[in-house]
Amino acid sequence: MLPPSSQYSEKNRRHIWSAQVPPMDLATSGAASARESSKAVVVGRRTGLTVCSLLLLSLLIYACMGPPELFSSTEFSVLQHPFDARKNVERDELGIALEGTSMKNKMLIIAILNKAYIGENGMLDLFLQSLHQGENTEFLINYLLLVAVDELAFNRCKALRLHCYYLVSEGVSFSQEAFYMSGNFIKMMWRRTQFLRDVLRRGYSFIFTDMDILWLRNPLSRLNGGEDLQISCDNYNGQPFDAASNLINTGFYFISANSRTIALFDRWYGAMNSSSGMKDQDVLLKMNFDGVFEQLDMKVRYLDTDYFSGFCQKSKDFRKVITVHANCCIGSNAKLIDLRAFMEAWKIYNGTSNASWPKHKSCLLAKNRKLILVS
Repeated sequence: MLPPSSQYSEKNRRHIWSAQVPPMDLATSGAASARESSKAVVVGRRTGLTVCSLLLLSLLIYACMGPPELFSSTEFSVLQHPFDARKNVERDELGIALEGTSMKNKMLIIAILNKAYIGENGMLDLFLQSLHQGENTEFLINYLLLVAVDELAFNRCKALRLHCYYLVSEGVSFSQEAFYMSGNFIKMMWRRTQFLRDVLRRGYSFIFTDMDILWLRNPLSRLNGGEDLQISCDNYNGQPFDAASNLINTGFYFISANSRTIALFDRWYGAMNSSSGMKDQDVLLKMNFDGVFEQLDMKVRYLDTDYFSGFCQKSKDFRKVITVHANCCIGSNAKLIDLRAFMEAWKIYNGTSNASWPKHKSCLLAKNRKLILVS
């Protein structure tokens, strides 16, 4: 919810949009019945129902919905903050957007949106479709903050009545698709890192997700280990705590806000000027191999590609897969075509273990064209 206009001017509110969604307890799965029960308790409180009436209402809800474990999702385990971030919450545009989107424990989901993704049946539509149609994922949209990097993307986000924030970058435009490893692409990746560092500094933990990822299942239960950082991999070696040979991908990760992770982002973003021609992911991978995570006394889990899958290394089991990332692929059109094919295959074969994913033909063609042009 946006603050009252008497406290915040229109100028301070023009870069945020907070969808009018009902509040939700983190322990609920987001089922409509759970939301309705929450509303009923509030109404009862306002109308002065007696304690006995409330108890009776609770028993009726229990009878209708069953035991809590039947509809609850696992709560995120966020490591204890070594600081009280609540005392220093900045009430600027970003602070308002984060507060309006996050769960009770100051956790949210963040994705970056630009003009290239907002077309009809484009990447944004497919991303949202996966959240609507995935298993126990639809309620997560209530906690999704879309960070628009251009005005058209921001307006599209507002039209969909989602949580939106307009990230202004002085002197550079991110409105068009940035070709992989182009100068603008690298600038966009570092601007993203700078923004996410700001979110951590404000005491918010988050899942960061690229837009070219299908969310097929709720990831909460698999991200509940209590580590500082849980990060996806292009190639996973089967060892969740092996920093030496798991190749990380910054397209999907869950990070807890604390002094260690803030120190990591400070060093990571601080390495930008000495890492000419390198994107942020390559720099973080080098830091990982150089032992920076260990130096900062961080607990890091590398996510199993059987669950957090991608085009680089596909899940072997449809019953396990949670997300599918169009990594190891160049060009948004190729990614979109192949992700749609994966989405359709999952809807058909979900629940089976012996089905195979479709080949990502468009991505392979795009890669071959690039090789021909380079040669």
